[in-house]
Amino acid sequence: MTKLAEIDLRPGLVAIPAAGLALGFVFAAFGRGAYSDWVWAASTLPVLAALLVEIISSLRRGDVGLDIVAALSMTAALVFGEELAACVVALMYAGGQYLESYAEGHARREITALLSRVPRSAVRLRDGDLETVSIEVIAIGDRLLIRQGDVVPVDGTVASGVAILDQSALTGESLPVQRATGEPVMSGSTNAGEAFNLAATRRAAESTYAGIVRLVEAAQRSKAPMSRLADRYAIVFLAFVVVAAAAAWFLSGDSIRAVAVLVVATPCPLILAVPVAIVSGLSRAAKQGILVKGGRSLENMSRVRVLISDKTGTLTHGRARVVTVQTADGLAADELLRLAASLDQASKHIIAQTIVAHARQLGLRLSVPVDVVETPGEGIEGRVDGRSVVVGGARFVASKLNGEGGAAKPWSKTSGAVTVSVAVDGRLAGELVLADELRAGTMDLIRNLRRLGLERIVLATGDRREVADAVVAGLGFDAVRSELTPDQKVLLVLSERKNGPVMMVGDGVNDAPALAAADIGVAMGAGGTAASAEAADVVLLVDQLDRIVPAIEIARRSRRIALESVYAGIGLSVVGMIFAAAGAITPVQGALLQEAIDVAVILNALRALNDGHFMSRAMKGTAASRTPPRTDRPQ
Repeated sequence: MTKLAEIDLRPGLVAIPAAGLALGFVFAAFGRGAYSDWVWAASTLPVLAALLVEIISSLRRGDVGLDIVAALSMTAALVFGEELAACVVALMYAGGQYLESYAEGHARREITALLSRVPRSAVRLRDGDLETVSIEVIAIGDRLLIRQGDVVPVDGTVASGVAILDQSALTGESLPVQRATGEPVMSGSTNAGEAFNLAATRRAAESTYAGIVRLVEAAQRSKAPMSRLADRYAIVFLAFVVVAAAAAWFLSGDSIRAVAVLVVATPCPLILAVPVAIVSGLSRAAKQGILVKGGRSLENMSRVRVLISDKTGTLTHGRARVVTVQTADGLAADELLRLAASLDQASKHIIAQTIVAHARQLGLRLSVPVDVVETPGEGIEGRVDGRSVVVGGARFVASKLNGEGGAAKPWSKTSGAVTVSVAVDGRLAGELVLADELRAGTMDLIRNLRRLGLERIVLATGDRREVADAVVAGLGFDAVRSELTPDQKVLLVLSERKNGPVMMVGDGVNDAPALAAADIGVAMGAGGTAASAEAADVVLLVDQLDRIVPAIEIARRSRRIALESVYAGIGLSVVGMIFAAAGAITPVQGALLQEAIDVAVILNALRALNDGHFMSRAMKGTAASRTPPRTDRPQ
């Protein structure tokens, strides 16, 4: 709706007609009715003048708004001697504008809370001293002291201590998370435990939280398509109201009926309900860790019929993990893993470090290796606790074995997995199988998306066909497209549009073009690249793909509530206009009736802030699915 005035002027514009209305009744009670009419008319003029200024400003921008109806009704009431009706319209209109402002502010509370938490300074450790500095001067590598209750100002890693972090403002997760030394920490998290040292890995302007704030600010400036639709058809409704008022006057010969028709039509619920419902939906999504970049994105998401998902980092975690430890007779799986990880401590190879990290995660005690010899790209050998250990590719390990110790074992090979052979004391002792695992709950996600009416679910990946097929085996994907380049992903998005609006989900730089081309691009914000988050319409602030389900539900519910409010409000307004044209409603009664309708549709639109029963179903279903994935085969 065209804004009546700046927020600091609205209380005054409500107070003037309210005081005038009361004073006019006082005069009327003492038999001074003529004074009452003058007071009511004078109290109407400031609101009418402010409204006319806004209407002229809008017309210069090419916007024809329904506020013109309000101006016509007040003007007509004053011209035809209905000063009381004019004052009531002025009071109710100014009050409606103030109520809309309050409702939008209430709906934005989650987003506003996010913005208000932006840290301005940090405590830096330098030369053994602590200094408070602006976050703008923090450089990569700086050591920061994060005290209990502090908001982490920049992305970094835990330099010392254990970090207990509250990420609820970013992800919607109520439980704190723990980060050990060397593990990453996302800016915007709150330190819920003891103080710890943080090593900055990004500057403040490049950090996760700063990017989120920029996206939120952009979302707040966005205008929903439904609001633009209201503006586009405002002239149609305006013409209908004017024709109805003129017809009532012409057929009855009573100008007061025309005034009543204009008053009942002021203001139209269409321009009140839509922005409140849309902003409420944006706020609700933000609380769930789903950042939607404005009303256009929210509405587009409500109409999605096709989902295209990237594989690496989206459908899967994007990094290899130890999924299976296969051993020969006589050696326990944990002991095989411990010996291999102990030796791999001496290697910088990414697979070696993955094995070491997995062993430490399981709490295994690693020993210091000796007599280590590494063959780059092949493997590593040495001694651990007095035992000879060799870790590496199958050929490398076989070349180090003695006699029958090198005999092949009947271990199965799975497409897309990496196998690391381990020999102990000259005999092949087993294999470690590493794979990029499917995210937990993916099966439930697919099922919930089908329940929501998505007609096609497609995997789009640059990986080999056999790897892609292995990942989605049994998940019910409608199509698998492999070995795709970024431009081929864009072509896939465009070709799938024949089946309905397309949602593309990705996390990497190579996904950014497809995210931009899709009707709705969804980026994995917590672990994804800045390019993908910038190109996307929706950013998941936590790396949980199942958040797509509540995101779509929130979008559909917000749009449905907006339309319910519009249809009900317009329908009631038209009924009121018919009664007004028939002379059954006076201008004053019409003003009170219309404003009651406006208050009702605003309150209805605020329902979009609530969870709704659908949220509990969706979140319970996805939460129940967050169990450790199977490890009998790489996924």
